Amino acid sequence: MRSILRILLAAIFLASGFVKAVDVIGFSFKLEEYFSPAVFNLPFFERQALPLAITVVITELVFGWMLLIKSRLKLTIIVLIAMCIFFAFLTFYSAYFNVVTDCGCFGDALTFTPWQSFWKDIALLSGLMTLAYSHRTDLKNPGRENQKKWFATLPALFLMIFIIYWGIAHEPLIDFRDYKIGTNLNKEKKKIAQNPSDYKTFYTVNNTKTGEMKELDQDEYVSDKKYWAADSPWTIDESKTVSRMTRQGYDSEISKFKPESQEGKDLTDEILNAPKAILICVYDPKNVNHSLLSELENAVKKNNDASIYGISTDPSVFKQIAKGTMDGTAIKTIARSNPFVLTLQRGTIVGKQGANDYIKQKKNKQ
Repeated sequence: MRSILRILLAAIFLASGFVKAVDVIGFSFKLEEYFSPAVFNLPFFERQALPLAITVVITELVFGWMLLIKSRLKLTIIVLIAMCIFFAFLTFYSAYFNVVTDCGCFGDALTFTPWQSFWKDIALLSGLMTLAYSHRTDLKNPGRENQKKWFATLPALFLMIFIIYWGIAHEPLIDFRDYKIGTNLNKEKKKIAQNPSDYKTFYTVNNTKTGEMKELDQDEYVSDKKYWAADSPWTIDESKTVSRMTRQGYDSEISKFKPESQEGKDLTDEILNAPKAILICVYDPKNVNHSLLSELENAVKKNNDASIYGISTDPSVFKQIAKGTMDGTAIKTIARSNPFVLTLQRGTIVGKQGANDYIKQKKNKQ
């Protein structure tokens, strides 16, 4: 049984590490959320999100692999337990204070709510503690390490480094996002419209006579006159009024694809119905390479058959093409480089490239 438990735990860590390694930039975005002013307010770590993401991914994969081949078991279990404790703290904090809606534990391949993430970490921690207890004799007397196991680790390590490098230098080798090549955004938006999520407003009301406190949804509040009549002792605590999802509809990040012109005009239909549309996306205009962006604008402008737009949180960053704005998080979901090129044909994604890859491809065609 302990061998089955060890292999199962190793498989979970390897799967989790792999999907994050494929898209390590996406995982770094999630770490930025944790380190942002709205959560832990750690600006230094926010700036170091990508190196930290790479470190976490490598640690998870290396020690997940070591657990699988039963190498350096004591060190492996200690490191993995420490990781579980750390992430259990993060997920509990984000769940309790409702500050980060998805921990990114399995990248975009599998989404957990904060509480699901927390209990997943607790389950892993319990499994590792059980494994440590069942191997207590081996941990006290580890014996001599089989060197062949280390040779088996090297190819896996090099493969992992290549996957991480490719995801940073280009696009992820496997795209788990909603914006995959071949996705038709018009069809996705139609699915969202046909099956929207339901939300309700929840009020916290206090009875000024008895001190009693209740939480009511909007329907309960409106349907019972005693809570809102002129002589009612019940008052709403405005600071605790929240909106919550009561039914999950068709869930897709494409619901956030809402580019607007600088004047506030919705550009969505114009872009998605165009025979060909090319979007240059910049999610971090403050740190964009302006000379690279200028070269990219020149390259994109050569597509005379396409509608061309620059999409950013600060559209003034574009100098040569039509400008549009969109939420920064929505742009990050599309783009993994800054700047980035998204190509659509009547709403279907046919191309996704970082600026350097796009420019290089254009030069090779000349």
